[in-house]
Amino acid sequence: MLAVSNLSAVRDDRVLFANLSFSLQAGEIVQVVGANGTGKTTLLNGLMGLVPLEEGRIAWCDVSIDDNPLLFKQNVSFIGHLLGLKALLTPVENLQFLAQLRAQSHPLGAIELALAKVGLSGYEDVPVASLSAGQKRRVALARLFLEQSPLWVLDEPFTAIDHAGVLALEGWLTDHAQQGGMILLTTHHMFSADFPLRRLDLAHYRPRAY
Repeated sequence: MLAVSNLSAVRDDRVLFANLSFSLQAGEIVQVVGANGTGKTTLLNGLMGLVPLEEGRIAWCDVSIDDNPLLFKQNVSFIGHLLGLKALLTPVENLQFLAQLRAQSHPLGAIELALAKVGLSGYEDVPVASLSAGQKRRVALARLFLEQSPLWVLDEPFTAIDHAGVLALEGWLTDHAQQGGMILLTTHHMFSADFPLRRLDLAHYRPRAY
């Protein structure tokens, strides 16, 4: 479903990775790994069009995202380091606003159910500025259950999440893959040995002069 071919990224005249190729099929979870500064976040941001990539091709359903960017964006949910939340708005208002950016509209009941699923029952009308870092990330994660995109692209989704939330998030990732979804993520979280995961190590795509 997602195919990346010969991708390269340069930052400050330094090649982060080159000739990077991989695919992501329905039911797969792929973790991008590598040391700090090797381009994990750059790769995810590049896929989402937030930073330029030097060369290569990214295709969704065999269609280049350059030729049909809307097709790709309609099928992906992206949560990055910056959560995209407005501090003065409540979780409900934030999710309503973010839905409008995708030309979507969700019933209030569906939003409340998504917030309950991520453990935020009772916080629906509290300004995001008053929430903890972990609660803010939970607001962002609630988008996944509203947008229902087949592809999740997640940059460090476990950041600031407590132990109970970590276990829940692992379950959500597994459930999404088992239902035919796809996940591409970066994380320093240590998954259990039997977690259904494939790793993409950017160290294999560093130029020799790195």
